[in-house]
Amino acid sequence: MSDDTDLPQIYLITPPEFDLSGYPDRLAACLDATEVACVRLALATRDEDRLSRAADALREVTHARDVALVIDSHVLMVERLGLDGVHLTDGSRSVRKTRKDLGADAIVGTFCGNSRHDGMTAGELGADYVSFGPVGNSPLGTGTRAEVELFEWWSQMIEVPVVAEGALDEDLIRAIAPHTDFFGIGDEIWGTDDPAATLLRFRAAMAG
Repeated sequence: MSDDTDLPQIYLITPPEFDLSGYPDRLAACLDATEVACVRLALATRDEDRLSRAADALREVTHARDVALVIDSHVLMVERLGLDGVHLTDGSRSVRKTRKDLGADAIVGTFCGNSRHDGMTAGELGADYVSFGPVGNSPLGTGTRAEVELFEWWSQMIEVPVVAEGALDEDLIRAIAPHTDFFGIGDEIWGTDDPAATLLRFRAAMAG
């Protein structure tokens, strides 16, 4: 794998909705196809039972392959479900408290939109990574993109690892690959017939 050492790592994001009868196998196929650093359980539901069952199913897949599993937003469920950490969605606001609650070993990452200030503050407060996005055009949120220049600046000035996510395509991946530590890849692959094959195409784009 020495050729890949300088390439960004892959951070997979689950769909907001998925069927437990089929999705874990599709995730496993992706993890077996190429190296993945982390998986984020990003279900839209707030139903504790559904979240717990999904986490149990995905934990079997990820931990068998030595891949970290974090959950979107639900800090209190991390220890209960035996997960590796949490992905916050409110910039730097709850990083300090979450770090205190979960301890030094848990992964604490946070989404900062396209705000340099939020990202820098989150890093200072103990975030393990900061994610910026959407990188591509998206009808979600305000429609404000995290431009390539943001990642260029971050990679030169800040040591905290950065994730590029949201509306990615192969051209954007090629452009941002030299400036990001991770690509957060989700809907871009799950909506295709063969997510593992699509992921491998994205992986190839990272190499230029």
